[in-house]
Amino acid sequence: MIESLIESSAAAVPILAVTSDDLDRVLASLSEVEASWARSTGFDAAAGAITIIADSRGSIGRVLFGLGRADAPGDRLLSARLPMILPQGDYEFHTAIPDSELATLGWALGNYRFTRYKTSAVPAPRLVVPKGVDIAAARTASRVVYRVRDLINMPANDLGPAELAEHIRGLAQRHDAEFSQIVGSALLGANLPLVHTVGIAAADDRAPRLVELSWGDPSHPRITLVGKGVTFDTGGLDIKPSSGMLLMKKDMGGAANAMGLAELIMAAKLPVRLRLIVPAVENAISGQAFRPGDIFRSRSGVTVEIGNTDAEGRLILADALALAAEEAPDLLIDLATLTGAARVALGPDIPPFYCHDDSLAEAVMRHSDRVGDPLWRMPLWRPYASMLDSKVADINNAGSGGFAGSVTAALFLDRFVPKSVPWIHADIYAWNPAPRPGRPEGGEAQAIRALFSLLQARYPGEERVAVATPTPSA
Repeated sequence: MIESLIESSAAAVPILAVTSDDLDRVLASLSEVEASWARSTGFDAAAGAITIIADSRGSIGRVLFGLGRADAPGDRLLSARLPMILPQGDYEFHTAIPDSELATLGWALGNYRFTRYKTSAVPAPRLVVPKGVDIAAARTASRVVYRVRDLINMPANDLGPAELAEHIRGLAQRHDAEFSQIVGSALLGANLPLVHTVGIAAADDRAPRLVELSWGDPSHPRITLVGKGVTFDTGGLDIKPSSGMLLMKKDMGGAANAMGLAELIMAAKLPVRLRLIVPAVENAISGQAFRPGDIFRSRSGVTVEIGNTDAEGRLILADALALAAEEAPDLLIDLATLTGAARVALGPDIPPFYCHDDSLAEAVMRHSDRVGDPLWRMPLWRPYASMLDSKVADINNAGSGGFAGSVTAALFLDRFVPKSVPWIHADIYAWNPAPRPGRPEGGEAQAIRALFSLLQARYPGEERVAVATPTPSA
């Protein structure tokens, strides 16, 4: 894993962060040759603009970095552009940088590369962390995001349900947590029939399972995370076209992000009783595959008609959420790459989330804005529940009419969570379709910095993990 944050360096190249309003003053502070060079390169301090100025020896003498207009909202992780452009070496901000914690995190995230299958790796440029930024906390936050991205980027031939479970076991070992799993036919005996149903068509070495991690003092507030762990999704008998399968290694992105959020919580030693639940399956095709029109009884007793075998994620989450709710946690959060409709509504960068509690939803939005980790609340619009009606069972897993796909998926899950349990459902994409500063093309950590900021404010821990400027309120 690349370590690109350092405490000091005698050879650090200065970076001058410049707003367009302050450009003339900064250029006047340079030598005539340096200022002339900056002007000749067209440096105008636009957001993300970078100009490298050589010293008298021909080495990099300083870097000019544009922040845009001081009064214009911009990308909070804009600093990530620097390590994407600058060559290997040590660098340090010599002028104030807004949101220094996010700027530090941005630098680290901008250095991410998925190198597992590369025979060589390019050394990373390093940043001397600005004064006042907790380097250990920044390193922890960036390492967690790296792990989330790595998991999502791994191909399904190397990351099936068993391998995902082993990664959760490793997470438990790193933080002295408890680990358990229920595998294959044992799921039926444990009353997890929908997890068994979705995963039973896979090969024996990819048997379905429900994986759990528990950590913390049982007397502390109970926080339960549920992550969708479909390690590959063919669509089942309602098979996807080849183009629809190309990214389906990422269908365990909910599990990867739930693991990341769990690690942030444990690293910060928040005073909570944490429970992580991951139903891990491969939605494959074989003679044992479940069929359109089949009817199954869920863990909660609700019967489900299968309208579409490609709506499998909500099935495994139904059992997992029912299991989680039996303990009546103080907060239940699920993360899932659940619907394409969410992307149609809000695009790949802004995951919708659903929540019955207005004050809790407002807090999520507040922390989302604070840490630059976008989320947007969508409605659990009760009249749309009729789209999930079934003539032969309690509910159908696929909404009729083709409308409001993300909303109806959330309403399906809502059926399995008692209203007495505070619940947040995030329909994430967990993928960057195109590169941006700090967000390379590929797997992505979404929602977890915002959710961790919320939890860190509610349950202050022994350690800080720098996901944004600290805030005293939840």
